Amino acid sequence: MNVSWYIAKNFITSRKDSRFISLISTISIIGIALGVATLIIAISVLKGFEQTITNKVIDFDSHIKITSYRPTLPDYHQSLPWLETQLAAFNPDITPFASKIVIVSHKKKKDGISLIGIEPRNEKPFLVKNIIEGEFKLTSDGVLIGKKLAEKLFVKVGDKITVFALRNDEIPSLENLPNIEKFIVTGIFESGMTEYDDTYAYTSLASAQKLFDIGDNITGYNIKLGDISKIDSLTIHLGKSLRYPHSVRSVYQLHRNIFTWIELQKEPIPIVLALIILVAVFNIVGTLLMIVLEKTNAVGILKTLGSKRKQIISIFLIHGAILGIVGIIFGSMLGYLLMFIQQKFDIITLPSSVYFMSKVPFLITADTFISIAIITLLLCILASFIPSYIASRIKPVNALRFS
Repeated sequence: MNVSWYIAKNFITSRKDSRFISLISTISIIGIALGVATLIIAISVLKGFEQTITNKVIDFDSHIKITSYRPTLPDYHQSLPWLETQLAAFNPDITPFASKIVIVSHKKKKDGISLIGIEPRNEKPFLVKNIIEGEFKLTSDGVLIGKKLAEKLFVKVGDKITVFALRNDEIPSLENLPNIEKFIVTGIFESGMTEYDDTYAYTSLASAQKLFDIGDNITGYNIKLGDISKIDSLTIHLGKSLRYPHSVRSVYQLHRNIFTWIELQKEPIPIVLALIILVAVFNIVGTLLMIVLEKTNAVGILKTLGSKRKQIISIFLIHGAILGIVGIIFGSMLGYLLMFIQQKFDIITLPSSVYFMSKVPFLITADTFISIAIITLLLCILASFIPSYIASRIKPVNALRFS
């Protein structure tokens, strides 16, 4: 066994000389463990927020949305083949839709929502997986609504609701009465995001075209790409090619406020990291300085026996590394355990109207644990260098004289 490693291990585990030093080492390990656990949880939550929100936004919208400055898109049947050709290399899923703001009524309750008509034969995975009551069934008179909307209207699966849509997008009058249709609620979905659960409803494309009185036309396309690495350049290219009255926007443009909010959440992370790093550094430095003072006599004996300065430095560097490794192991276990408990039992809930979700999301990845472990270990070793250098400068005569 390496002599430096053997001596460093004995300094940590020895209780004969000083129980106080063992206690300080334990406190130092606890401090490192708490710092590591905090970092792992903070970064995992941040990554989870970003992934969850991005996925939900894209699920309910698209990577690229094409709409019109007019009531409907012109040349619908000609534009679709052209789009498929232009985006063929990106494995696109192009879905035409018809959408307008309508008023929905049930008994004496009324609310304004966005009614979206989609092709019923193409099951939308995001709707299917978010159905909590009923089923994904868009018949000629079927409609899917969000949970929040269902609660406001006191609607259940099987109930009938009345939908009012403006004719020709003009204010209703005796000469221009609104279009009115009755729909049966076939399913209720819950995305966890108030924006969608409160204001979105889905019906078949044919039903929406009939209600909006737009014939065989549509109001836009939802485009999902298999490869989004060039989403910005594609958005610009499509915008220039299609021109007026087409409006081409990416998901990052459509929901700029949400993605700006996500970026703002990342701003405090460097400050948190710096504070946790400072605490870890002071823990290590303080612990090793106390050990140096306590082990001055032992250092003097080692030097008398011929130990060189590098060996003394290596003893305390190994000591700091051992404290760091033990703290990292316990911190990683603690962080994972706390995230597992939260995911299993949902102890902490969130207001979906503020955070766009009702549960705390975690993205638990190996690279988060590994990167934090490596950074923490390097900092522990660097922090150990100061007391190690001080220990190496101790003169054997002085150490033995005052022992």
